[in-house]
Amino acid sequence: MNSGILSIGLILLVIAIMFIVYEKKNTTLKEISLIGTLAGIAGIMRIPFGGIPNVQPTTALVIIAGWVFGPLFGFMVGALSVLVSNSFLGHGPWTPWQMFAWGMAGLLSGSLSKIKLKPSKIFLGVYGFLWGFAYDYILNLWHFLTFIYPRTWSSFVLVYMSSFYFDLLHGLFNLFFLYFFGHELITILRRFKDKLIVYSIKEERRIP
Repeated sequence: MNSGILSIGLILLVIAIMFIVYEKKNTTLKEISLIGTLAGIAGIMRIPFGGIPNVQPTTALVIIAGWVFGPLFGFMVGALSVLVSNSFLGHGPWTPWQMFAWGMAGLLSGSLSKIKLKPSKIFLGVYGFLWGFAYDYILNLWHFLTFIYPRTWSSFVLVYMSSFYFDLLHGLFNLFFLYFFGHELITILRRFKDKLIVYSIKEERRIP
């Protein structure tokens, strides 16, 4: 079996498991609506920048969503944002890998937020910069497994070297966006989170 097809199957399995795990949570309708809203915003914000390779705020928005609401929430926002944006930009075999990559950006950011609750502007910027490379490296792996023959260490290195400037653009835009707007967006989303918690408590009290 082609390694590219096999890798897509494995990625889809991981995504399905994450969706099942989230579904088993005690999730309110408001939280689901908020995930849909943030995923829609993150996805739509990618479209105006479609003509500029790797310059878009989606990664930064997914990072912030995970940072505020937690790992599973961040994964859902990241994965679903791809379905939104690719409905306009085009779906293909790359879609599951993009869902996984942006989902992991939200998942790991949510996990890291438990250790560092109030990140500095510099920390957020550097973290976003690194995720610009991390996201593209994940997509590079899909490209390597699907299109590169023969697959050798030399061809592996060449694939990653050839994308360096695109990865750099992605990282620099993340750094800019998170440094200048990250704190403000975190503050706004934390207010929504507080209201969501209050709503959940009220709903639990109504249950006989």
